[in-house]
Amino acid sequence: MSTTLTIPKLEMSMSEGTLAEWKAEDGAEVKEGDVIYILETNKTSRDIEAPASGKLVHKAPAGETYDVGTEIGEIV
Repeated sequence: MSTTLTIPKLEMSMSEGTLAEWKAEDGAEVKEGDVIYILETNKTSRDIEAPASGKLVHKAPAGETYDVGTEIGEIV
């Protein structure tokens, strides 16, 4: 079973966020709790952890801004 990774809503007024950097390579084995990317908003920068263990698949490039809920990756 796979886990979809989407841009989370970190603040009440947040409508988009920037995927600043992938901290884990595409295809890397990650463990639940590992930091997998950095998300920037207009107020903060946050490390986002893997919600599950498995192989990380990037579906969106870093350096772009995405709406909350946009699928950016998957853990399979």
